[in-house]
Amino acid sequence: MSSSTNLLLATKDGYATAAMILADGGLVAFPTETVYGLGADAHNNHAVARIFEAKGRPRFNPLIVHVASAADARDLVVWSKEAERLAQVFWPGPLTLVLPLRAGTGLSPLVTAELPTLAVRVPAHPVARAVLAAFGGPVAAPSANPSGRISPTTADHVALGLSGRIEAIVDGGACDVGVESTIVGLSGAPHLLRPGGLSAEAIEAVLAQPLARPLTQGAPTAPGQLASHYAPGAPVRLDVIRPYAGEAFLGFGPMDCTMNLSPSANLTEAAANLFASLHALDAMSPEGIAIAPIPQTGLGLAINDRLRRAAAPRTT
Repeated sequence: MSSSTNLLLATKDGYATAAMILADGGLVAFPTETVYGLGADAHNNHAVARIFEAKGRPRFNPLIVHVASAADARDLVVWSKEAERLAQVFWPGPLTLVLPLRAGTGLSPLVTAELPTLAVRVPAHPVARAVLAAFGGPVAAPSANPSGRISPTTADHVALGLSGRIEAIVDGGACDVGVESTIVGLSGAPHLLRPGGLSAEAIEAVLAQPLARPLTQGAPTAPGQLASHYAPGAPVRLDVIRPYAGEAFLGFGPMDCTMNLSPSANLTEAAANLFASLHALDAMSPEGIAIAPIPQTGLGLAINDRLRRAAAPRTT
């Protein structure tokens, strides 16, 4: 475990240093367009194990592998016509595909939690792409935060939760999308495993068919499926019109509130502000956090998914 965490600039030298740390089995946090990821060499079993140690993440919870291109993804999974269609339209971008793991990849079995499938995506953020290019291989990278807590959208958020547990953070500024990638399973009929930064409606339009929405039961089959997740320290109440005394109030649309996800009720703006707002409200040490209703359409599906998990009874 690292005794100190270095802050690297988003420069050629910073990317080279990040790649060297990854090649040596270290952990490096870096921005994607969704949230900051905590990266490790996906082929290095010890390095991947350190992700779980640093985050306090359950070992049965699989990881997303980030690659530089769809061609790199095809080397790791059994490709399909649906995968090709979605990759051509949405990669690089906030979409993760879960496909059967190809034999002989050499990936750490901890990446897949011993499942026969692999979650893989091509990120769009220029810093993430530069780190992947400098490293030259697949990088396992869940969100760069203690397991179950609010996801990080800035380098400061990462440092707050993981400083001293990882080797480095590449500071690429704030993340644009602000919620994790949408995860689509392509083993069998296409199905939505986790709503995220790409709307289900956009994916369905490209596939020309609806996505099945299976209920998650038992151990996760994809990242981000734990019932209690993305949680601040304060308890969370949802769909609140009037907050209790002592609660911080997170609004949506024109209203009086402590902070507002989007005064104009724009769901894209709300998604980008979600985790940063939860971090800021939690830092106020309120008795609780009350959250105004969010429409259950478009990116509202992802926002409400994260909020339900943030408000769920804590597993630890």
